Amino acid sequence: MNPIAQQALERARASTAEPKQGRSTTRRRFWTTAEVARLTALYSDTPMTQLQEMLGRPKSAIYGKAKELGLKRSAEFLAGEHSGRLRNGNNPGIATRFKKGHGTWNKGKPFAAGGRSAETQFTTGRLPHNHVPIGTEVMATDGYLKIKVAESNTWEWTHRRNWEAVHGPIATGFLLVFRDGDHNNCKVENLELITRGELMRRNTIHRYPEELKSTIRQLGKLKRAIEAAHE
Repeated sequence: MNPIAQQALERARASTAEPKQGRSTTRRRFWTTAEVARLTALYSDTPMTQLQEMLGRPKSAIYGKAKELGLKRSAEFLAGEHSGRLRNGNNPGIATRFKKGHGTWNKGKPFAAGGRSAETQFTTGRLPHNHVPIGTEVMATDGYLKIKVAESNTWEWTHRRNWEAVHGPIATGFLLVFRDGDHNNCKVENLELITRGELMRRNTIHRYPEELKSTIRQLGKLKRAIEAAHE
């Protein structure tokens, strides 16, 4: 193992010696064959609270497993008190529901705001406090510049707009990259139009020397082993 991979291995071993603060050490609990058989036999007519006590699992896990197995509640259970459903003769809200054809008291009446409410109402043509004029350029959350080109709130990516102003629309299957890697440098001379295949070749591991490729692969295996150990 080369020195770079050896150092990475030592750091990984040190980090896994003790669980990280705030990270749960609880392992996933899988369903046994006996538990599945018991759930299958009881699910149709047993209240959820009893199933939780018998199986020692939260109701979310029980509902999820029942759905996976295609289990259903019986008609008798759904009609009983433990289903949580409203039934005929035990529906306290039915007396206060709106009846079909019910007319509201304010139907056809115009609304007139009283008091000083007119002083704080929006007027026609009023712009919100965060409105910006056409030509405003901001940094998007993904790290690219965008520019406002029209109302209302129509934006375009600055680098695409600059490129298309000189070279025309970008054809399907092509994309723009920044020659110097700086997403803030949207000058046309810093932009390059390449295919998605070329982008993949530029970002592939095979562009590196053989020793570095071996190190990258070993680090990938090490990372997967560490993640498996914490599952």
